[in-house]
Amino acid sequence: MDSPCESESSLDGGAMLPPSPVSREQLQKRIESLTQQNKVLKVELETYKIRVKVIQEENRALRQASVIIQAKAEQEEEYISNTLLKKIQALKKEKETLAHHYEREEECLTNDLSRKLDQLRQEKCKLEQTLEQEQECLVNKLMRKIEKLEAETSAKQNHLEQLRREMVELENTLEQEQEALVNKLWKRMDKLEAEKRSLQIKLDQPVSDPTSPKEITHHRSENGNDTASKLTAHITNLRSEVDQLRSNLAAAEKESQEKTQQFAQEEKCIRDENKRLQRKLQLEVERREALSRHLSESESSLEFEDERLFNENVSAFASQRPISPGGLTRCIACGQFVSRRASERFIKPAIPIGLNTSAPNVLSSHAPSSGGGQQPGCVGGSGHLFPLLGGSGTGGASVTSLNSSLGSSSNNTSSNISFNSGGGGGVVGHTASTTSFVQPASPMDTSMCKD
Repeated sequence: MDSPCESESSLDGGAMLPPSPVSREQLQKRIESLTQQNKVLKVELETYKIRVKVIQEENRALRQASVIIQAKAEQEEEYISNTLLKKIQALKKEKETLAHHYEREEECLTNDLSRKLDQLRQEKCKLEQTLEQEQECLVNKLMRKIEKLEAETSAKQNHLEQLRREMVELENTLEQEQEALVNKLWKRMDKLEAEKRSLQIKLDQPVSDPTSPKEITHHRSENGNDTASKLTAHITNLRSEVDQLRSNLAAAEKESQEKTQQFAQEEKCIRDENKRLQRKLQLEVERREALSRHLSESESSLEFEDERLFNENVSAFASQRPISPGGLTRCIACGQFVSRRASERFIKPAIPIGLNTSAPNVLSSHAPSSGGGQQPGCVGGSGHLFPLLGGSGTGGASVTSLNSSLGSSSNNTSSNISFNSGGGGGVVGHTASTTSFVQPASPMDTSMCKD
């Protein structure tokens, strides 16, 4: 029989024994697995951070591209406005030069145009009314179209700005959600580390209860099972949340890609619409020019018909008169004697240069006869005579250029018309009518103006 002291010492030694090596190995394995999982989660977190940075860089690049596109559009608009202003200034200068030129011609015209004045007044009034009506119609149509195009462009610009604002709001919300998810993960990682530390502290604490080893091992096994089950449940929850975050990130990337594609398509549509409107405006301008050209051609045809009728009347009247004896006549410009044929004794009146301001292209058909090699003022082979209106050498090229510049201006109706209606012998100014006839000048005529 052992003594009671020995039995007490044996009991005390049994109570102070360390835990079994099997439980230690299990706890060590669990700790290693937890550390490995923590490392894996940290690596995944780093990958997510890298993806977030890549997405932010893509968003920044898209913003820069949108800013560059807007700057290009503004530059194009400024270039178009500058070109239009330059064209308007050039047209104003041409208009002023033409006004000065026609004022000079007004001073050079004489009383020889009074025979056809009544008929020309009637035709002039009709043509001016038709031209003014057509020009007003064209101007009103173009103004309505321009206002419509401006309204469409402003609406499209507002829509584009709204889409840009929506894109910025979506990017901000995506960044906020990503930051919230990252903060959530960090908080959970901190919580796991705190639980790990508490478990480590509990494991390191010595046992103070004088209970039996069986109870101690049973109590520890129960606590270990509870903590292990909690940890496994927490790990599964974390994995499910990570999967959910991945799916959310993929959905956000897909949505951002769809938005960028949509913005690119809308921008392309806006550019196509702008090009279409520019082509439409160019077609309207060409149609207006063609209409003015057609009007000028119709006026020239009417003019030629009137001239033909007048020449027929003059020839019929000349055939009834006796033919005066032919002789030598002196040329106005060169002063030499020129012999006339029988067909040249009655000279047909010719059309002077630069009298028609309402019909731009009427004088282009007379350009070869005015500068085709004859001296101004001399009698030609067909019997036509042009007066000397200033300097010599005014050819058809200057006349056609003047007519073309007049056709481009829209204010060419009746600004330079001044008729002296006080008497039949008054000075007839520059008219906006179709045709005017001049009698051949005589050597004693001093009413011709010289520069």
